[in-house]
Amino acid sequence: MNKLSKKNLLLVGVTLFSMFFGAGNLIFPPFLGAQAGTNTWPAMFGFALSAIGLPVLGVLAVALSGGLPELSKRVGPKFSAIFTLLIYLSIGPCLAIPRTASTSFAVAVAPFAGSGLTLRVLYAFVFFTIAFVIALNPEKISSVLGRITGPLLLLLIFVIVAACIVNPIGDYGQAHDIYMENSIARGFIDGYQTMDAIAALNFGIVIAINIKNKGVTDEKSVVSTTIKVGFIAGAVLLLVYASLAHIGAMAGGSYTEAADGTQILTWISMYQFGTAGTVILGAVFFIACLNTCIGLLSCCGTYFNTLYSKISVKQWVFIFAVISFLISIAGLDMILKISVPILGMIYPVAIVLIIMGIFHEKIERLHLSYFWCVLFTGIVSVMVQLGIGTNFFVNYMPLYSMGLPWIVPAIIGFIIGAILSFIFPKRA
Repeated sequence: MNKLSKKNLLLVGVTLFSMFFGAGNLIFPPFLGAQAGTNTWPAMFGFALSAIGLPVLGVLAVALSGGLPELSKRVGPKFSAIFTLLIYLSIGPCLAIPRTASTSFAVAVAPFAGSGLTLRVLYAFVFFTIAFVIALNPEKISSVLGRITGPLLLLLIFVIVAACIVNPIGDYGQAHDIYMENSIARGFIDGYQTMDAIAALNFGIVIAINIKNKGVTDEKSVVSTTIKVGFIAGAVLLLVYASLAHIGAMAGGSYTEAADGTQILTWISMYQFGTAGTVILGAVFFIACLNTCIGLLSCCGTYFNTLYSKISVKQWVFIFAVISFLISIAGLDMILKISVPILGMIYPVAIVLIIMGIFHEKIERLHLSYFWCVLFTGIVSVMVQLGIGTNFFVNYMPLYSMGLPWIVPAIIGFIIGAILSFIFPKRA
């Protein structure tokens, strides 16, 4: 069979959405709405370009390239090995996976039972046990995320949004300072900060496995189906993000004390449902974090099995579940200090790889452009994260104030690589 049924296509699409949609994706849009107020929709347009466009393009780039290692090998074999390892570790057991447990605990459990160490350890153990059991079979996670937890998550979000439509909280508030002008650009930056493009580079491997598990065997069909799945996930993300931004904008006109999206969603839920609203919101956070945790464990287990096949996928999943459990209960402060700057260094590189991967057929003969574009992007990203040359960047680097100082160097690097590719053409 070389084609998925519409039902299975939707199933895998919801699975990919569920893997993307973690706690950060839940709290960014309502906070954007509360801050942007009457400028919510221009800001949301910018947000969608980066928070949805980049991840969907990431899925496409990985599918077209035959995987992240193959995509990154266009820069060089050594770069591919190091970059891919950093991607999987930083978005996996060194940051994102442990945070799924700690974040869901803070919203789903702590408000009701406190945040004592014993309770935190017990919760993390149960949380990672559930995620571990489901992630043991990466090829079958669409049966859970696509059929059960993903639809349940969407249903709970729909309940909150529908309540706000039936019983409006209020009118949109005034746009805050940063959204009064250039709201599209500001929204783009907010979406950029979700860093979901890195997750997209990871998730492609498991999505392809699930597609194959449903009977699609032809490699070209797997690629084309993965691309369709990416667009379905993007459409669902757009609908959910827009709905959350809308209720956040309504809340922003009435509730002005919120410091983040979690507080806004908590206030909205309690306004609509009373104490039960806290339970509903806790369930939303728990399911969203669990889905992401399952997806990341599956991806990391599958990838590391390709590196060292003597350890099975299930054993790798167990190893990462244990490591993530220990980090989550030990506290994330130290690991955040290390991992967040690393993410800041590799995220711009991931973006340029995605864009070049999408247009690879057009630029294939410019073989050196990959190396030079990534080199210039990486140098600037590392310098910014380490605080090197800050005065120069502030005074002379375009787009530095917007958090995008790497764009101009990336373009320069690409041009240099293109010129050198003509001088030193690739051998047949």
